[in-house]
Amino acid sequence: MKQLLLFFSLFISVTLTAQVNQQEVDAFIKDYASKHGVSETEVREIISAAQFQQEIIDKISRPAEGTMTWERYRKIFVTDERANAGIEFWKEHQTTVAKVSRETGVAEEIILGIIGVESYFGRIKGSYQVLDALYTLGFGYPKRGKFFRSELAKYLELSTKENLNPKEIKGSYAGAMGYTQFMPSSYLAYAKSFDEGGNADLVNDPTDAIASVANYLKVHRWKKGEPIATTATFSREVTNLNKQSLRPKNKLSDYTALGIKPGKSIAGNTPATLIILENENDKEHWYGFYNFYVITRYNHSPMYAMAVYQLAELIKSKRDW
Repeated sequence: MKQLLLFFSLFISVTLTAQVNQQEVDAFIKDYASKHGVSETEVREIISAAQFQQEIIDKISRPAEGTMTWERYRKIFVTDERANAGIEFWKEHQTTVAKVSRETGVAEEIILGIIGVESYFGRIKGSYQVLDALYTLGFGYPKRGKFFRSELAKYLELSTKENLNPKEIKGSYAGAMGYTQFMPSSYLAYAKSFDEGGNADLVNDPTDAIASVANYLKVHRWKKGEPIATTATFSREVTNLNKQSLRPKNKLSDYTALGIKPGKSIAGNTPATLIILENENDKEHWYGFYNFYVITRYNHSPMYAMAVYQLAELIKSKRDW
């Protein structure tokens, strides 16, 4: 019986190893060590701690967002419970949020909306080892292996820069981390320390997360005080309307001339695009303006950007100070 169990254990080990392209692992270690002036032994010691997770492959192959209607998506992210958590987070960090908003021009509620959608204000940061996620996808998911190997390299670089233990950080199944759910490349590019004096800790420090979300939107050219979105109502049937780009390429007046009325009074020369959100039995039509497009630089899904906007508006409506 013991021999049978030993054989079975070895069989599983070999099977899991076979899921990963070992030649690519070795090439990655050599390349990273050479480019960053560290020993191959040091890099290999970290990489050898990673474990292939078939569950991660399964999840990225069938992302839930790809099959969701807007109704279902909205019910997850735009809720009174999440908005109430946002109010508590805002109260606790109101000085930080106000200062960051003032310095970057990004609306306070939008900073909160992103943190709320990304991690439920730090309550849901992910349960997968980031090292496992990037290893699994980098060497066991050929469809996007190049991207995730690049992120793995950035993760090792980030761990050194921010003094993180690469074997301990947890995140999403895709390797996104902390309050902001930044991928390693975004962490390196956009993370900011709120006090400007130390490392940017997006895993444990909400003030750094607040500063980093605002910095991300600022770098992607957030326009202070400009509109984000409003409903669009068709006063007559419009045919032959091509699929609209998330980045506004037309003026609002181009659409209103077709009989598509905005829910708010906004200048006709404002760049706008038409957003169509699919429900089970109908569609919702919205105008998205340039700042809506900026939110989609964080996540390219229009449902994501709309959830951020609507959660932000709900949180703002509950503010009582």
